[in-house]
Amino acid sequence: MTDWLAPVDEYCERLGPGLWAEPWNLVTNAAFVLAGAVMWHRCRGMPAGRMLAAMLATIGVGSGLYHAFANPLTMMMDVVPIQVFILAYLYVAFRDFLGLPRWGAGLLTAAFLPYAALTVPLWARLDWLGSSAGYVPVLVVMVVFAGVMAGRAPAVARGLAGAVAIFGVSLTFRTLDEPLCASLPGGTHFLWHLANAVLLAWLIEVWRRQRASELGR
Repeated sequence: MTDWLAPVDEYCERLGPGLWAEPWNLVTNAAFVLAGAVMWHRCRGMPAGRMLAAMLATIGVGSGLYHAFANPLTMMMDVVPIQVFILAYLYVAFRDFLGLPRWGAGLLTAAFLPYAALTVPLWARLDWLGSSAGYVPVLVVMVVFAGVMAGRAPAVARGLAGAVAIFGVSLTFRTLDEPLCASLPGGTHFLWHLANAVLLAWLIEVWRRQRASELGR
C-alpha cells in the first residue's frame, strides 16, 4: 500500500524532507506561472490559447508543491498537469495545424498514450537518460510534427523546430541533474524549469500566431 505522504528524494538539490530543501527547484516554478500569465494576455479572444495558458500556470503550481513537499501525493500533482498540457496541446495542434475534425484530433491525441507507453521502456534502456526517458516520446512527436508542417505551414514548422531545440536544451538540464551532482550540489533541475517555461510559452505562441494569421488579426 502506497504511503502518499512518505518523503521522496528524487533530485540532487534535496538534502532532507524540509519545505526549503530544494530552494532553487521550488522558486523557479514561478517561471511557469509568469509564462502562463503572459500567454493568457497574448491569447485574448482565443479560448483554446487561454486554456493552454491556464494549464501552463497550473504546471508551476503542481511542480512547486512537489518540490516543497516531496511525496507521492505531490508527485502526482506535478506529473498530471504536465500530461494534461501535452494532450491538450496535441489536440489543438492536430485540429488547428493539420485541420483535422475534432473526432480525428481526439483519436490521434488518444493514440499518444499507448505510443508513449510502448516506447518509453525502449528509451529507458539508455541508462544515461534516467527518468528523462519519459519525455523522449514527446520530443520525437515534436520533430515529426515539425517535418510534417514544413510543406503545409513553413512558419509553424520553423516555430516547432525552435521548440525542439529548446526542448533538447531543457531535457539536457534535466538529465544532467544527478550525474553532475557531485560537482554542482544545487543540481541542474531548476534550469529544466526555466527552459521548460520558455518552451511551453513558445509552443502556445506558435499556435497563437498561426490562429491569428488565419483569423486575419
